[in-house]
Amino acid sequence: MKPLKTKRLLLRKYKADDFVSVHSYASILENVVYMPFEPNSEEDTRAFINFAITKADENPLTHYQYAAVLKDSDMLIGGCNLTLSGHEAEIGWRLHHNYWNKGYGAEIGEALLEFAFGELNLHRITAHCDAENISSYKVMEKIGMRQDGLFIEARPPHKLSNRKYGDELSYAILQSEWETRKEIAYYNLLPYIFDDFIEVPELSDGVIYLVCTDKTPCSPEKKWVPTYNFIICKNGEKIGALRLSIGYTEGLYYGGQIGYGIDEKHRGKGYATRACRLLTPVIKAHGMGKVIITNDHNNSASKRICEKLEARFIRTARLPEWHDMYERGLRFVNIFEWDV
Repeated sequence: MKPLKTKRLLLRKYKADDFVSVHSYASILENVVYMPFEPNSEEDTRAFINFAITKADENPLTHYQYAAVLKDSDMLIGGCNLTLSGHEAEIGWRLHHNYWNKGYGAEIGEALLEFAFGELNLHRITAHCDAENISSYKVMEKIGMRQDGLFIEARPPHKLSNRKYGDELSYAILQSEWETRKEIAYYNLLPYIFDDFIEVPELSDGVIYLVCTDKTPCSPEKKWVPTYNFIICKNGEKIGALRLSIGYTEGLYYGGQIGYGIDEKHRGKGYATRACRLLTPVIKAHGMGKVIITNDHNNSASKRICEKLEARFIRTARLPEWHDMYERGLRFVNIFEWDV
């Protein structure tokens, strides 16, 4: 069984001499309040370690049990698991209470997702917890998982509850969602320059020209980034509109830095492609080497514009519910990357 590494942890196979460390947290009520099992007896802990060691030697390997060990001290502080079922898997983790609220749970979760999706090429990962276990489901959300369901009275109650049954939260993440999350992190690290808006002259290619009508300033509370707004003109007539947003954010990953619209009677003549190309000097003035253009995955005309720009198709992404395009009824968008 391959060991996994995080910034501070080594996730490795259990060993027989891990008994003292494992029993130090598995036998304490505080550590297992939300677990579906009672605090371990010594016999329980030995049985678990033997089980984990046995599973690690199976072929094919479908039940991964990892001991979580601090890199700098070799101290075992918890454990985690990944259990395969076809193209899916369930993950879980547990830590000694002395190491709660220090970010170790998220490190473990990220490592398990990286292994499950990046190396095992699984399709879907799930995780479950008691609905009152706030710390656990906050970790699930931090590593990009979304709530898939709330199951009423679907598990034993936690140890401090006087109820007969407990409620269970189910979280999940797809491989495509994990890849999208990594892409967003990549784009958000790309450099750009914005000290202020630049003066933009009329931009023309001899057929059409752009006129900057206004500049929308940054507004963090509204999640707005600095944006130039243009009208697209031909022979003194407005034939469409164009926007250019500066920077890289999660919202722009789905909405794109460039948005365009051509009046219906002028469509099909290549004006949107020309207009996008006219933005090149403004884009470069802000130090941006790549811009994202997105479109409704059913909008074949907009997709052709991206293809004419020789923009690279990244993926068709599912829109998150918080995005304003989701509120307008869109559910999927094509993501294109244009090297300027």
